[in-house]
Amino acid sequence: MSHPLPTERAHMLCLKLQQQLDRFSCIDFDGKGSCGTEALFAPSGGKMFGILVCIDGSGHEVVLKAFSGEFQDLRSVPGWVSPACDADGGLPEPLSGEHVRSFHCIDGSVRSLSEIFGDRQVPPEAGDCCAPKLLDEAFKRKLLPVSYDQFFYGSSDSRRHKEFLPPCEQWCRPLIAAMLMLDILYVDSSIVVVNKEPGLLSVPGRGEEKQDCVVSRVKRLFPLCIEQPSVHRLDRDTSGLLVLAFTQEAHRELSIQFIKRTVSKRYVALLEGKVEGEGGTVELAFRYDPEMKPRQKYDPVLGKWGTTMWKRLCVQSYGGQRRTVTRVSFTPLTGRTHQLRLHSAHEKGLGHPIVGDPLYGTGEPAPRLMLHASELSFTHPVTRERMTFALEPDF
Repeated sequence: MSHPLPTERAHMLCLKLQQQLDRFSCIDFDGKGSCGTEALFAPSGGKMFGILVCIDGSGHEVVLKAFSGEFQDLRSVPGWVSPACDADGGLPEPLSGEHVRSFHCIDGSVRSLSEIFGDRQVPPEAGDCCAPKLLDEAFKRKLLPVSYDQFFYGSSDSRRHKEFLPPCEQWCRPLIAAMLMLDILYVDSSIVVVNKEPGLLSVPGRGEEKQDCVVSRVKRLFPLCIEQPSVHRLDRDTSGLLVLAFTQEAHRELSIQFIKRTVSKRYVALLEGKVEGEGGTVELAFRYDPEMKPRQKYDPVLGKWGTTMWKRLCVQSYGGQRRTVTRVSFTPLTGRTHQLRLHSAHEKGLGHPIVGDPLYGTGEPAPRLMLHASELSFTHPVTRERMTFALEPDF
């Protein structure tokens, strides 16, 4: 994964920490100096070290630091953040026992590993990496994290001494996403790219119950961003890639790209039944149906025309009843409301609704709408570099 927060400030402090480790040859250099670093240079003895820069309620900078796992059989060393507490508030046993560790989240909630990972088999060391430990401490102390970086220090067969690395994909990413309430794939001073979860609105709706959305979560974590950072949307039930702007200049530039259709998007979906043919193009016109809101209706006279290119990926079985579904790749050339859902379901389109579609589907049981924005490509509004993000669905 990429870094979940900007790295600049934390990176400078990490370089200073490396100098202190070199100079004092111990990690408790502010204390007794009894935790020497010699063991880190034994074969495969190295360890990750991370720094999280935070802001407290008065606007003052607070710097937290952590190491991964244990240090010389110690779970806690003065001056360093301790592991997340277990469900009873105590430190978990070292890499053993029932895994009931809990983590503080940005919204004030506390979530256990089992809540975050569900039925997945979680290894004992999950959550013992630097980033989860530091975020847990920050949210426990009601601090706002603003910068993070980490590096490897010591000996390893696969990592270089003092090498800077992002958090791991398999275990840190789900934990960090749950704690931040945002799955961040990329962030810099101008933009952020997130993986929106299904069931979450892209922008606020009407009413208090519809204020939780990607935009509100981005603004909570990055309070200096503009009031309206959204430049495009995904339906509430659709998951996948979204880019948002932190500045007016970035917002304007990205909006122009969407208007000129220089942004490239690709989706993956599961469609009910067996779709005939290998691929093609669907072009249909729809408009809002006031009698069946929020549905759209086919109207070649008053509707807005939308164009979608599609490709059949495979035919497969799905669900407990092992019903036949077709995995399809969609490339929309326009961005009409419910475009992919309508082009899939309507008889003048593919005639096969997306699995789990509550508006245009068959009513067959499914845990979610099986539609995911899997690729997003655009030109960075500042660097002018072409950026492409890809993330396959979890279905």
